[in-house]
Amino acid sequence: MKTQEEEFQDIIGYKFKDIKLLKRALTHSSFANECQNPDIQDNERLEFLGDAVLEVVSSEFLFKRYDEVSEGELTKLRASIVCEPTLYRCAADVDLGRYLYIGRGVEASGGRNSMSVCSDAMEAVIGALYLDGGIDAASEWIHRVILNDIEKKRLFFDSKTSLQELTQAAGFGTPEYKVTGMLGPSHSRVFTVDIYILGKKITGGRGTSKKQAQQDAAHKVLEMYGDDIGRLSGDD
Repeated sequence: MKTQEEEFQDIIGYKFKDIKLLKRALTHSSFANECQNPDIQDNERLEFLGDAVLEVVSSEFLFKRYDEVSEGELTKLRASIVCEPTLYRCAADVDLGRYLYIGRGVEASGGRNSMSVCSDAMEAVIGALYLDGGIDAASEWIHRVILNDIEKKRLFFDSKTSLQELTQAAGFGTPEYKVTGMLGPSHSRVFTVDIYILGKKITGGRGTSKKQAQQDAAHKVLEMYGDDIGRLSGDD
């Protein structure tokens, strides 16, 4: 039977020379604390390194792709790529949460698939790839998993503004967001919101803050209707 690390290697298409690096990247601090074994290290230092590598690789990518975009706009674009919700969605694409080593307490509270845990682990995997295979290995992963579908990720970063511009232009006013739930402990809280346009509930969103949940809801509306937001007036 394959270990968690071996299975995850198959998913990411990279074989580590030092498999211990990958295990460390997949180890949450809660698991390391419960084990109380000095040989088991958590992924926080790798997360720190991966964050820096992601910023460099994404900055170079954006600099070359958008050669007429200002520094300020490039900064906003980069923020949309490295933000927690984007990394969380990328982590879900490779089922990262399934392969994490998580402490019993965090596991019981649903932390395995929380936005903060999974997005941090994504950065830790990048750090591990960088240490094991250099910038080429890390860059290949970043381009394949994070920098793909860049326009969609760009839209997610400020979906609330984009949606509001469309609804106001269509004469529908400003979307309303209503908090419908708040689940989990303080260190792993998840908010849920419903979005209303023309007084009708359209869909809901989730996030580790009210703002993120609102962005998620707005993004879903944009995925449903695109620029043709006028169709809302004719929907039942």
